[in-house]
Amino acid sequence: MDATETPAPQVWPSLRATDARALIRFLVEAFGFREVVAYGEGDFVAHAELAWPEGGGVMLGSDRESPEGAELWAGKPGGFTAYVVTADPDAVHARAVAAGARITTAVHETDYGSRDFAAADPEGNHWYFGTYPGAPRPAAG
Repeated sequence: MDATETPAPQVWPSLRATDARALIRFLVEAFGFREVVAYGEGDFVAHAELAWPEGGGVMLGSDRESPEGAELWAGKPGGFTAYVVTADPDAVHARAVAAGARITTAVHETDYGSRDFAAADPEGNHWYFGTYPGAPRPAAG
């Protein structure tokens, strides 16, 4: 796939932020996400996409009222949790510490063979990073 192609369908966790521009800067600096797009003017972010260098990513935007007739957005700023797979949690941890991230769980080995740590972003969201890629999927059939 070249850089101009849209990626295949994926799951994109989404969150809203009180200060979306600051959250984008933090996620890029502290954890290593890459800003792909951020639509909006001034402090308002209508839609942003941050890619995780090892695959996948998140979408986010500024907290705002739901359009008339639409259901309320279920996720409140600071109420998001994600597990992000990385081959090098120690490097992500060092980057997060250098950027001033609040580490909520130190780097450790889990009972299921992963090396993990957790940190909170300035909005209060919790990010878990580790080597566990998920269990093998059963064959389709």
